Amino acid sequence: MHLHGNSYERIAAMKKELPTVEYLRKTIRYDATTGKMYWLKRTNEQFSRKTLGVEKRVKYWNNNFAGKETGLYTDDRGYLKCKVNKIAYGAHRVAWALHHGEWPDKQIDHINGNIKDNRILNLRCVSRIENARNQKRPCTNKSGFIGVHWDKKASKWRAAIGVNRKKIILGYYDNITEAASARQTAEKKYNFHPNHGR
Repeated sequence: MHLHGNSYERIAAMKKELPTVEYLRKTIRYDATTGKMYWLKRTNEQFSRKTLGVEKRVKYWNNNFAGKETGLYTDDRGYLKCKVNKIAYGAHRVAWALHHGEWPDKQIDHINGNIKDNRILNLRCVSRIENARNQKRPCTNKSGFIGVHWDKKASKWRAAIGVNRKKIILGYYDNITEAASARQTAEKKYNFHPNHGR
């Protein structure tokens, strides 16, 4: 289970069983075209029988929360979170579960790189390796091309790519365009997503 957020939330979510999709669908409405989620009205059955004043709590909930957007809380990595029974889950994972009828068994990749865009067409369930092959260009990159940097010792542009946790040097080039082209060719060879390095 791939979760984002602080350690308390991750531990809490791992210790507690994931809510069923059936329960989610009684609690949250997901708009697949916008990626937004909204609280649904609740009934007495959705509150614990041990809870005092159930009817008042239901009324309070429906008057103050039903119809309002949820999944707006952001964790320390910038991912939207959705709290279900006081435990925070990645909104992108909740969205996937609501749309597909099952919790994802792998990581959820935001295809366009916008981690707040939870439209279903922007989500795909992939392995960790596949997810890593659709990354933004790091903010520390100065060349403008992911995997390409100026090598002072060689006085050339060096192109490299990471595959299965191993760095592969693709060559040294006098021209940055040639280095970038070598990197792009390698990305196709190793099945990187076309959006990688955007």
